[in-house]
Amino acid sequence: MTSAAVEILGLGLGILGWVGVILACGLPMWQVSAFIDVNIVVAQTIWEGLWMNCVVQSTGQMQCKVYDSILALPPEVQAGRALPVVVALLGRVALMVTVVGAQCTNCVRPGKMKSRIVIAGGAIYILCGVLVLVPLCWFANIVISDFYDPTVPPSQKREMGAALYIGWAATALLLFGGCLICCCSCSQRDETSFPVKYSAPRRPTSNGEYDKKNYV
Repeated sequence: MTSAAVEILGLGLGILGWVGVILACGLPMWQVSAFIDVNIVVAQTIWEGLWMNCVVQSTGQMQCKVYDSILALPPEVQAGRALPVVVALLGRVALMVTVVGAQCTNCVRPGKMKSRIVIAGGAIYILCGVLVLVPLCWFANIVISDFYDPTVPPSQKREMGAALYIGWAATALLLFGGCLICCCSCSQRDETSFPVKYSAPRRPTSNGEYDKKNYV
């Protein structure tokens, strides 16, 4: 597989990861009701996300309510709001930077500068993956700690929702795609960097013979 194909593959994975982060950020299923003990049979399921919480009835009817106050939210929810939004903006910047420096485009002349631009785009994708991993792991740690905490009532225990798993998959795509872009750009050879061989013109001496220093 050529370096250009690997670069396009990395860009595609980065775009999928970026879309996955936006999807995970908007879904209300960051933590869901845990069906244990007295909650094994219930008529409704509670979904809690970054922007709203929803109550899903057994009949399929769903009611959602947006959080009233931002400052009253827990720190993990505030961080979960801020970082994915930053990642969504950085992902767009990474897309534009990578496309500008990609081998399949002519926005920049081939050379070291073009390779550095692509590496910068891949590094931004990796940064996006690291940033979005923070709220995901923070949420998961809180959910798991509360689930095994005996002081938390069973009705308040939660389990990890689908949004967390989508976010982790998006993080893996961002990291892998960014690494592919960076590694491909670092390994590719600059076509203009080949050494140029200089050959001095052969001039005859006064006796009609060529000077021997022209052959050195």
